[in-house]
Amino acid sequence: MERNLKNKKVVITGGARGIGYSTADTFLEKGARLVIILDINEKQGQASAETLKSKYGEDKVEFYKCDVTSDLDPVTNKIFDKHKYIDVLVNNAGTSNEYMIQKTIAINVTAVMEWSVKFFERMRKDKGGNGGTVINIASIYGFRVDPFIPIYQGSKFAVMGFTRSYGHPYRYEKYGVRVVAVCPGYTHTMLTLKTKMNDDPSVQKDFEDMLEKTTSWQEVEAVSSAIAEVFEKGNSGTAWLIEGSKPITEVES
Repeated sequence: MERNLKNKKVVITGGARGIGYSTADTFLEKGARLVIILDINEKQGQASAETLKSKYGEDKVEFYKCDVTSDLDPVTNKIFDKHKYIDVLVNNAGTSNEYMIQKTIAINVTAVMEWSVKFFERMRKDKGGNGGTVINIASIYGFRVDPFIPIYQGSKFAVMGFTRSYGHPYRYEKYGVRVVAVCPGYTHTMLTLKTKMNDDPSVQKDFEDMLEKTTSWQEVEAVSSAIAEVFEKGNSGTAWLIEGSKPITEVES
């Protein structure tokens, strides 16, 4: 499969801001034919799309208001009615709120699986597709463990397990669809700023103290560059760490 973003059609969930928006920008800069931004925040999504259109061209960006937990069929029907094929799906939408277990799993796990399966079925070569790539945004908390935000950590472990199995080389050889994961370390985003813990105040303080002492923070641009690099070099079923803006490294299974 061609691992060059030039002329690729891309769908990014949670693409209105943060890592998702930066990924849209990076992919377009590298020559993507079209980036479709999906986000539940309609106002921000439209504004972000207009910014990218002014930079890359009116026909380079589309925006659809989308709740990844409930709008899979209506939104994908619109996309596939208009576009014959999509080359890349980036499952970026996520949340971190320890008070809301079901919502966290719905967004971080169930939606990732459902959107992956939907696009995989359209991409698979044995059913007439062109092949393609699914990129799941996991986290360092998909393979590291600490005593904080266990619900979020559990959701990201699930994403890693799903990616490694769904993207297993056996499946890639049969269907021609690559599935990979990117695991960002601590990144300055609204998600990290709004993390809420369902625990006693002393644990919340310890968590915040740990974040304050962490020296490996990075900006969203480092992550989006890593995502583009993983697209270019990552084999199916692999996962890649981007931490502290350092070069990407493969996460051992």
